[in-house]
Amino acid sequence: MSGAQYTLTGRLAVALPPEAAFTLFTPRGEELWVAGWRPRFQMRTSDDSAPGTVFETGAHDELTIWVVAARELGRRVSYARVTPGSRAGTVTVEVDADGQGGSTVRVTYELTALTSEGQGHLREFAESYRDFLRSWEVDIAHHLESRPPNAAVQS
Repeated sequence: MSGAQYTLTGRLAVALPPEAAFTLFTPRGEELWVAGWRPRFQMRTSDDSAPGTVFETGAHDELTIWVVAARELGRRVSYARVTPGSRAGTVTVEVDADGQGGSTVRVTYELTALTSEGQGHLREFAESYRDFLRSWEVDIAHHLESRPPNAAVQS
């Protein structure tokens, strides 16, 4: 047993109202702004954030299996995730209006190491979590700035 467990929570700003910002945190929505994010679905799905939806990613040469665990459309989505032989846990994204036409997004990772290698990955992730979320904020802002005027957010 590795013994490493982390709960990491942070916030970022998104210059979109909550319903539009929410779509950026769905599996297909993240493709718009996360370099190298390519979810692979084993079954066709028209609603990639529906509870029970399963997909895989291969970032950093690691297979991660994701399951949409819960969703409040336009407001909150939770994913269970497992990187076999390394770490497992949940990721929850909550989107709220910021009172100025944009959104505040709270992102919580609850992860447990499955191996000593996973423990090292989690320690590094925890140490850089604030910078990790800051990079999300920057990448999303860049994506929004690069869209044509009046372009809708795709999901």
